[in-house]
Amino acid sequence: MAIRVGEPAPDFALRGSQGNDPVRLSSFKGDKNVVLLFFPLAWTSVCSKEMCSIRDSYAEYGKLNAQVLGISVDSAFALKAWAKEEGFQFPLLSDFNKDVSASYGALYDDLMGLKGVSKRAAFVVDRAGVVRHAEVLEKASDLPDFEAVRRVLADIG
Repeated sequence: MAIRVGEPAPDFALRGSQGNDPVRLSSFKGDKNVVLLFFPLAWTSVCSKEMCSIRDSYAEYGKLNAQVLGISVDSAFALKAWAKEEGFQFPLLSDFNKDVSASYGALYDDLMGLKGVSKRAAFVVDRAGVVRHAEVLEKASDLPDFEAVRRVLADIG
């Protein structure tokens, strides 16, 4: 079941494109809002379009006091290579064991024959650790409503 607006965001610690130290959601508590972007697989066309659009508008998220974190079931090694190739300034985190995607209700049972791939989803977590926006998409080809994400971030400051 997907996490809903008003619920506490499940904490996690995941490694990824930024090095060996895990990134903890709770480390942003009291400091920054967080945008969690779950995506199916690195180097695929829609995921590239989504993450490159975030890269190209990343300064906007900084002005809204938000840290963007991308999450997929790809390995940390693949995410590091993809981030370097595309110039992503934000962490891409590996949920290789699928625990975090499952806890957010953002995991496909089956996507084109692949078992346990992250759904495309967007969550805004405020500085108190509460979910303020939740969007879990069933179609991997759809993109989250980034205007809605930015509106929520502007509202919560």
